[in-house]
Amino acid sequence: MEKTLEFADLLQLIDERSTTFRAAVASASSLDAQVPTCPEWTLFDLAQHLGVGRRKWAAIVAAGPADAPPAKSAWQATAPREREALLAWLAASTHELLDALREAGPDRGCWTWWGDSQSPQTCGAVARHQLHEIAVHTYDAEATLGAPQPLPDEAALDGVEEFQFTCCATTVAWPHEPAVVDYHATEGRSWRLWLSGDGARIARLSAPGTMPATAAGEDPAAADASARGTASELVLAFYGRIPMDSLKLDGDRRIFDQLIAWDPDA
Repeated sequence: MEKTLEFADLLQLIDERSTTFRAAVASASSLDAQVPTCPEWTLFDLAQHLGVGRRKWAAIVAAGPADAPPAKSAWQATAPREREALLAWLAASTHELLDALREAGPDRGCWTWWGDSQSPQTCGAVARHQLHEIAVHTYDAEATLGAPQPLPDEAALDGVEEFQFTCCATTVAWPHEPAVVDYHATEGRSWRLWLSGDGARIARLSAPGTMPATAAGEDPAAADASARGTASELVLAFYGRIPMDSLKLDGDRRIFDQLIAWDPDA
């Protein structure tokens, strides 16, 4: 079975994607340009969101195991409007996050919002999710310049699984008919999502023709719907940056509409 990215790899990719984000901000003609993938934001708004968010998660990681995130006073900041100062502030935000993660290590617990998912409440899981938030927002910044690039392969493949484990897996009951959905990355990796009254659970399919263990009576080969694309396309579709219809969809497409509309916290 393919391994997930090591902690050191996650930190390196966070640094690399953050550097690419800053390069997009540096080359933009205006910080007031509208972000097409986040139309309510300008590029400055996106930069402030990214920087404040990394400072927030640095404070969460530094606080260690907790029942709630630190008070806003521990991480709230205002991004400077002048471009060079903004770039320096963004770099400092990334360094705060990376320093906190290195100090804590991957196995230390901390507060997270995904308590009932399949992702652990650890600093390693935070690093993994932070990588993909930064990667998607880097795509947003590049889209603002009119030249969005696919997510790097290594990050994208990990991002498909991380999104499913963190943002989809839940113990909240699926409100529709039980369903099985497969996701296939053209790079050669696949995942299966089960939706039922017990919630949503996900497993990686380790090799072609090899299915994860199923409950008694389930047909391991049957999926009600499937989506296929590059790993980057899958991640961008999950985050609403490209339409699901841009993927190759098979089976009952209504399930994808139901998944998009589903809010387990509602």
